[in-house]
Amino acid sequence: MNREEILESLKNEKLRKSILQTLTQNNDPEIIHEIIQLFDDEDIEIRGEAFSSLFLNRGNILKDLVLGLRHDSKNVRAYTTLVLANRNEKNAIEEIIKLTNDSSGLVRTCAYGALGHLEAKQSAKELHKGVFDSNLEAVKSAAYSLTRIKEKISDKELEELHKLDKPEFDRILKFFN
Repeated sequence: MNREEILESLKNEKLRKSILQTLTQNNDPEIIHEIIQLFDDEDIEIRGEAFSSLFLNRGNILKDLVLGLRHDSKNVRAYTTLVLANRNEKNAIEEIIKLTNDSSGLVRTCAYGALGHLEAKQSAKELHKGVFDSNLEAVKSAAYSLTRIKEKISDKELEELHKLDKPEFDRILKFFN
């Protein structure tokens, strides 16, 4: 299949899923961009196939993925962050750190989680700030990521986490004791 046929297939609801499964080794920036756009698809299976296609791609698509972090859609920014983390793309850490200030709680949650997954010690300041995030999931993600980079938390942070008194926080707090 040539580029135009692939791009048309990605836009066709009936062909989209099957074509995604064949694109794990495609490095064409235009095709990669179209796959990234699918993170905004309503169909969760399509989003999953897009994730798999990008995750399994062993080509050098870092530049294209980083562009996805600047997309207008919070879903695209969030899922692209997860792809970068799962691909262990340490060269994207600085770009992911920027997303800890995103307007979307979903994106911040994914950014904090990705930084922990990448064991990005240079993100400690942002992760500490994340303990005070307005989004509960983002707080959990930041706190857990602090444990991943073996960072100590302050009494004020510990007090903040204890206030929430949720079973998940009890599990996270065990890492700090």
